[in-house]
Formats: sequence, C-alpha cells, structure tokens
Amino acid sequence: MTDSYRETRTLNGPWEFVTDPTSDGRPSGWYAPDATWPDRCCTVDVPHAWQELDEYREYTGTAWYRRRTALPRSGDDRTVLRFGAVDYEATVWVNGERIGGHRGGYLPFEMDITEVMTDGEDVIVVAVTDPEDMSEIPHGKQGAPWYQRVSGIWQGVTVATIPKRHVTDVRATPDLDDDAVRIDLDATPESATGLTAAVTIERDGEPVAKSNVDVNGGSGTAVLAIDDPEYWTPETPALYDVIVELSHDGAVVDRYEDYFGMRSVESHDGRLYLNGDPFYVRGALDQGYYPETLYQPFDDELFESEIRTAKELGFNLLRKHIKPAHPDFLELADRLGILVWEEPANPTVHTDRSRREVREQIRGMIDRDYNRPSVIVWSLYNEEWGIGNPQGLDDETSLWEDESKQQYLAGLYESAREWDPTRLVCDNSGWAHVATDVNDYHRYFVSPDRAAAWADDLESMTSSPADNYGATETDPADAPRIVSEFGTWGMCDLPAIEEYYGGEPPWFDYEFFDDPIKRPAGAYDRFEESALSNAFDDWSAMAEAWQRREFRSIEDVIERMRAREDVAGYVLTELSDIEWEFNGVLDYRREEKTFHDEVARINSDVLVSVDPDTHAVASGGTLTADVVVSNDTTDAVDGPLEWSIFGESGTVGVELDGFGVERVENAIAIDVPSVDGVRDAELTVSVPSAPTNGESITVVPEPSVDGDTMVYTDTEGLADGLSETGFEVASSLDETVDVALVVRPDAAVRAYVEGGGTAVCLPNESGHMADDEFFEYRSLPEGESWNLVASLFYCADDTLAEYVNTVPGWELDGLYPYDVVADVSMDDDVSIGYVEGWIANRLAAAVVREVCDGRVGAFTFRITDAYGAQPVGTAALAALVDDLGSEECE
Repeated sequence: MTDSYRETRTLNGPWEFVTDPTSDGRPSGWYAPDATWPDRCCTVDVPHAWQELDEYREYTGTAWYRRRTALPRSGDDRTVLRFGAVDYEATVWVNGERIGGHRGGYLPFEMDITEVMTDGEDVIVVAVTDPEDMSEIPHGKQGAPWYQRVSGIWQGVTVATIPKRHVTDVRATPDLDDDAVRIDLDATPESATGLTAAVTIERDGEPVAKSNVDVNGGSGTAVLAIDDPEYWTPETPALYDVIVELSHDGAVVDRYEDYFGMRSVESHDGRLYLNGDPFYVRGALDQGYYPETLYQPFDDELFESEIRTAKELGFNLLRKHIKPAHPDFLELADRLGILVWEEPANPTVHTDRSRREVREQIRGMIDRDYNRPSVIVWSLYNEEWGIGNPQGLDDETSLWEDESKQQYLAGLYESAREWDPTRLVCDNSGWAHVATDVNDYHRYFVSPDRAAAWADDLESMTSSPADNYGATETDPADAPRIVSEFGTWGMCDLPAIEEYYGGEPPWFDYEFFDDPIKRPAGAYDRFEESALSNAFDDWSAMAEAWQRREFRSIEDVIERMRAREDVAGYVLTELSDIEWEFNGVLDYRREEKTFHDEVARINSDVLVSVDPDTHAVASGGTLTADVVVSNDTTDAVDGPLEWSIFGESGTVGVELDGFGVERVENAIAIDVPSVDGVRDAELTVSVPSAPTNGESITVVPEPSVDGDTMVYTDTEGLADGLSETGFEVASSLDETVDVALVVRPDAAVRAYVEGGGTAVCLPNESGHMADDEFFEYRSLPEGESWNLVASLFYCADDTLAEYVNTVPGWELDGLYPYDVVADVSMDDDVSIGYVEGWIANRLAAAVVREVCDGRVGAFTFRITDAYGAQPVGTAALAALVDDLGSEECE
C-alpha cells in the first residue's frame, strides 16, 4: 500500500465498442471474457459519447464497451471500479460476473470488484442502454427540440485499491459566525469497532486546526475552530484542505483527503448575502455542450479557459444549466474563483418514475458537490420541465394550477434544504415558484425594440413579486429577485464554424426541428435570396453587424436591471453559442464575438450609465439625461461624474455609499447643435471608480422635401405634421395626389393605386396595421418574445440609409413595429427587412410592390402618431415619401 493508503489508476483510453440494435448481446453472452463480438466492433477512446461518431449519431438502444487489463490488487484491500457518469443505464460485468447496474446519466457510481478479479488479465464489460423514449428520464436538453443526444461512458473510468476499513465520505460545513468548520465523516464497515479518526485542516500545506474523533456505527463528527480564517470569495478563492486519518486499534489504516472553503450564502429581505456581505449576481448561463465532443470539452484546458474568460468579462457566477456540472469544472471554479448555480437534468413528463429519478439525482448532486464552495444555489426544476406543462402536452397539468404538484415541489424543496441547509434552493427556475429562496425570472426582451416594455416588466416584477408564484409556501417578498435568463441572438461566423467541422455540422438539419428559425441548413441560399444580400457584402459582414446588435440589446437590458435596487442580479443567456442557438458571448468554438471587449464594462463592479430622455433629437433642440451609478462593492463612490457630448463637457456631484444605486435626474441638459445632415454622437459619462460608458445620440436636421410633392392622408394628425414638413397636403384622394399615406386603405385607395397611383400603408393609433387590401401581416409580440430576441431588422435602401443604420438601433427608439409584412416576394422592393434565427421568416417593415399600374408600400414602424415628434422616424418617412413622389413625377 502507498503512503496515502489508496491507489487509483485510470482506465480511460481505448475500449472496444459495439452497438446492439437487435438486443443480441445478453442472450449471446457478450459479457463473457472470451466472447466474440460482431465484426462491426470498433475501438473508441473513453470518455466517449457514441454520438461523436457519425454512424451512431441517431442510434438509440444498447451499446457494449469492453476493456482488457490487469486490475490492481493489494493484500486484503478492496478493489473498486468507478465511473464518473454513464448515460443512461449501465450494467457491469468483470470476468463474466455481473457486478451491478446503475441508472442516471450524470453522476458517479462505483462497484466493489474484489471477489471477481483474476491473477492475470481481467475483462471489464459494460452494457449501456439509452432508450429512444426519454420522457421519464432526466435528460435536460438532449434531443428534440434542442440539441444532440449524448449516450455512453462520457466521463472517466478509474479503478482504485482502498483499505478494507476506510473513509467513504467527508462533509465540511463552514460556520462563519464562530469561524469554525464541522466535519462529518462516514466509514465502512459500519460494524467495525475500535475506529478513531484524526482530522487535520491545512491551508497552503500548513496545519491550522486538528481534532480526534471516535467513529462509532460508521460515522463521527468533529468541530474545529480556525483562527482568523480566510473566507472564500470569487476575488479571494481561499481553500482549506481536510485530511482524515482513520485508525483501527491505534494503527492508521486509511487516509482520505478533500478540500472546502469558508463561505456562507443567505437570502432575505430581497437581497443575497455572501459571507454576510450584500452580493449582486452578474452571471451567465453555461450549458456545457461542445462541438464534436458534446459533453466533454474538446481541449484539456478549456474548462479553465471558460472560467478565466467569464471572470475577465466581469461575470461572478455561472449557471450550469439543466444538468449537473462536470466535477472537473467545479474544482476549477473553486480554485479560480467563480460562483456556480447548479441544477439537475429534468425529464419531460411528471410520473412516479420521473419524480423518483429527479429526487435521486438531486440528492446525488448535493452529496457529490457538498464541499464545493463555488456552488451557492441548487435548482430543482427548470421552467416546469418534468413537473408542469410548458410543452403543452395533452396529459399534463400546469404547475400554476395543480395543487398536488405544488405540494410535491414544496416537499422536495424542504428535502433539499434538509440535505444541504448551507445553500440556497430554487424550486422551479423561471416562474411558477412555490417554495424558494430565490424568486427568479426568465425574461427575453430585445432592446431598443421593446425597451419600454422591458422597463414596464421590471416595474411589475419588482412591485408584485407574488405574481411569479403558483403558490406561496415561502414569502415572495423575502426572496431576492434575479433575472436568471435573458439575452439576444447574434449570428455566428458560419464559414468559420464550417471550417472547424470540415463541412456542415451535424446540427444543421436535425429531423426534430419543428421551427425554421432553428434550422441552419440552406441559410446561405436564404441570405442570397433575400434583401440581406443587398444590405451586406457577405455573410461575415452580416454576422458582425448582428453581433453588435446583440450587445446593444443586452447592454440596455442589463443597465436597466442594475439601475434598480430591488433587482438582486442577472444571468445572461449565455456564455457561448450552443449548436444552432447563437445567443452566446462566445461562439460555439469558444471564440470571441465582435463585442467581446465591451462586456466587462457593463459587468463592472461599479457601473455608471446614462439614461437620455430620447436617443433621437432634432437639430437645435435640447437633450436632457439622467445618470445612474450602480455600486456592487462595499466601498463608497464619491464623484465627480464627468460627461461629454457635442464637444461640450461637465461634471455632476455623486455620493453613494457601498452597495446601492444612485440616480441623478436631469443631471445633463445641453443645447443640441444645428446640423445640415444626420449626425451621430456619443453621450459619455464616467466616474473614477468605473469604466467610461455612453449612449448613442442621433441628431437630425429638419426634413428637406420637394414642396411640389402632393400628399394625401386619412389621418388628421398626420396631415398637420406633413404640412409642417413642407409637403402639399390634399384634402381628397384624386389624380393630383403623388403619394397617399393611409392607415385604413379602402376601395377608393385600391382604385387609386390600380389606376397608377402610389400609396403607403401606415399603422393605426395602436401601432398595428389595419390594411387588408394589399399586404398580409404577421403580428409581433409587444413584450417578451423568444422570436424577437432571435430577430434582425436591416436596412437595404439607400434613401433610408441616410437616417437608419444598416441594423437599426436607438435612432428608431419608440417606433419598432408591432406588425411586419408577411407575404414578401422576390419582386417586392424591400427597404427595411426582418428575419428570425437562421434567416427564416423573411418579412419586411418597409416594402414597396407594384399593383396593376401603381405601387403600394407598407411602412410598419409606429410613426403615425409620432410624426413630427420622433425626428428620425419623421425624416425617414418624409424621405421615403419624397422619393416615391419624385419617381411618380418623372
């Protein structure tokens, strides 16, 4: 036996592998040491998911693994075979003897193989079954409608020799009130007598506390005080080693080692506390999928790189989404210093079996990771997956309404709190809470398109937290409010992705894709066939612009959250793209997107932001703005706050105690210069303790139009604005009219167009298109929408490009459409187009088409009531009308 009393050897590497589609393996005795396997048998490197191989990507059922090796033996010691994780059900034979089985795809298990070993070569055989129907099985986002399935021995395999009498588990529970740690240890056999344990706590190899404890009935407890301990935080990830030496009748028989951190986490009065100090969560979702290798990182250094990158970007937490985190990742999180929100994989349906397996998985996850200081939150379910009915299944009921499910969830929450009273428990991440330490929300708003709706939603969630509960077994007012999912898509560099794969990735065209926005296959053709090819030189140019739009959106969403003291944090969706879902800060290869260097600014400990009354101002007008300082530290912020724009600058006095938010209303007021053409400027603000921040401001001159263009409109308020702009406004629709701007096109408008006239349809006072004469429309959600965050407006028209960016931004604040034209054809002239996801749902917000001898356009931006007040929209519509009128006059 070694000095450590234990010896571990890896069994990773080459294993024989064969699929068993007709279930011949067991009756044919494939588990026997001398069994002949079919000719299709191949060699794979474990850890291994069989979907890494193209020929088995769609395979479900049973597959077999075999390894021949001489297993270690040592006197009376025990030999244990350990698996990190096998998805989904494993049966293990050694030398033809069935050792046992295990269900569950994400957590470790081990088996004592001492009695079946030989003196020569040993044969390990593992049959892994992953059934086609996963509905009752905790599987997370494997398969429809999400990502690639993962099956097989996907984490490492080891074999260890351990003493007959040995420690099986050590749980370290910090007590920061008394600066002590309680060590609970378990040993086997439980019937053994004469066992004692010496417990030593070390810091950087130096002992800081020691205690001896009797081990009776297989367990013992020691409480050790630590003088002036170093607390674990993301900035100072101090770790302590715990060494337990187990003795029998005075002789040491085993040595067990682990580590822990002196760290506490609490939630009350709507706030999170880390080690007793208020704490603001700045997190990112991390799903742990990788190109080609799936659950396993494609590089040995990748976990560390991901964590270091997240920290450099200002994130202090990663939410390891809907499957237990890889243990190697957690160890690096502990050592490098980033918090982890961990959650189990969820099933699809709610049955006795799925409840049992979820419960067992949660208990196993807590047991495995109890000593990991980085982990501060356990989730139980995500968005009702496997407990409610987010999928709209016929035979399931909603957690919002089903009292029996609510009581079950409350009971599971209580169990989790009993298993681990040191961490927070989130019962159902996103909505329909019942009993929870965190009131978290999943909110997908795109900005500036829905900036006002997002502000209203923030006010609602903070003023009425109970609305996010299906039942209130815990107090909604006490739980911190965290937006644990939000984000916007930013198209990846697809040519680079294809180069990485050496062709089209397997996720281009899954059979289960039921939504075209998820399907990359054919995206290049759709790009060329749409007006996108007029707006962008190539795919890469579009991707860069789309990524900048992604950041513009998440920047505003974050700034609005950080401007409120009643929001305790956020978790951005997500750290990296995953397969077809391109909403990451990094792409799927973990390469940087265009806005990478800007993320740290909005995640800074102290954030200074500016909130202008408008982002689009008229030449010669006045610009006013609030400034907001958000302080996530316990140090005070003491100005001066400096601002600048249009070559002018000034200072504002700001005093803010540690941890809080200060809004200075109307802190900036400045005259806007007169301009001859559209001018973009940056309103910047800074304080000494925060990076400079800013907002884009667009200055627009008075529209210059052809006074000979005769315009008709059926909207009285718009008529006055058009006249002030310089158009001649007709009182009736006749042959003298060059362009008709109509909200409610009727038979007379159709006759005018068919006779050679030009009309443009505008939205009504509610912002929706009433036209049913010339176009078909698709309504866009007025608030939260997954489709909207996956969308892109783009300008492909030279006339409008003077006022509207190629990807419109804040210049059209307050005007973004509630409807878009749905029946766009190749013959239509698209000025401002709209797509979703992988260039699907190719629609338009500004388009002109020919109708008989005339033309009709649709301008769906909500300008009708804002004409004259929103200068960019006013100038853009005026330019469009002037252009159409001039063409008519020629």
